[in-house]
Amino acid sequence: MIEINGRMIPVLDAHVHVFPVELIVEREAWLLRDHWFADLYGTPNSKLATTDDLLDSMDRSGVDQAILCGFPWSDIEHCRLHNAYMASSVAKHPDRLAWLGIVPMVESAGWIARDCFERGAIGLGEFNADAQGLDLDDCRSFAPIAEVCIEFDRPIMIHASEPVGHLYPGKGGATPDRILNLARTFPDLRIVAAHWGGGLPIYELMPTVRDQLANVVYDSAATTYLYEDAIFDVVELAGGRDKVLFASDYPVLGQQRLVARMRHHGWSTTAHASAVLSGNAARFYGLERRQ
Repeated sequence: MIEINGRMIPVLDAHVHVFPVELIVEREAWLLRDHWFADLYGTPNSKLATTDDLLDSMDRSGVDQAILCGFPWSDIEHCRLHNAYMASSVAKHPDRLAWLGIVPMVESAGWIARDCFERGAIGLGEFNADAQGLDLDDCRSFAPIAEVCIEFDRPIMIHASEPVGHLYPGKGGATPDRILNLARTFPDLRIVAAHWGGGLPIYELMPTVRDQLANVVYDSAATTYLYEDAIFDVVELAGGRDKVLFASDYPVLGQQRLVARMRHHGWSTTAHASAVLSGNAARFYGLERRQ
């Protein structure tokens, strides 16, 4: 928890990445197994973290809970290894952690999604169109996954990127128009568009687009790398306060810096702060039902 306006507010980080210990130890070998992993983690300065590392960061930063993401592997065995690690981590720390299942774009994707939910995943993601071969211009191949998510009433989280600005490893081409196409194709699918949707919420000022994005929310992952603090207010104005999910993108970016910004953000009320810092994510991911 962190203190805001004299009251303690819980913090839920809705987008963090953790990796199995053996993958970190054998990092060089894994760079050869997945081209997207090599692009993001090919330099020693690119940080990888275990669940223990994350919990230590949470304790130091004032983060109460976190939602684990793995990595958007395209290989089914890599997904199984990573999913097993996250499920085990949550079993050890159920009060502090929850996890999203990793599902590759393979023929058995629907079955894998179902298995993740039956093992306790609260959603799926972080999907990455560039890494996993998902065509966001023609989303029909995503139907088996979307159907299972709708059946279980669980959301997906998908990487989104800005069509402008500087290039960086992992940016990719999941631009707002393509995320919108996914939402239009599956209007009953609940979607978390990561990284502020690459700017998608601005288009919610258009009534037609707002209607098509009724089941889409936005997380703040990578804010400290991409945006000024005003992004929180801008997205709330365009899309609504209930659409903003606090998230850091740990360990790509540290939790402490963004949490520190939140202490001095200028919240209108403590209820406002509580909704953005934890309540919206807990509601959207169904964490309230687990308590």
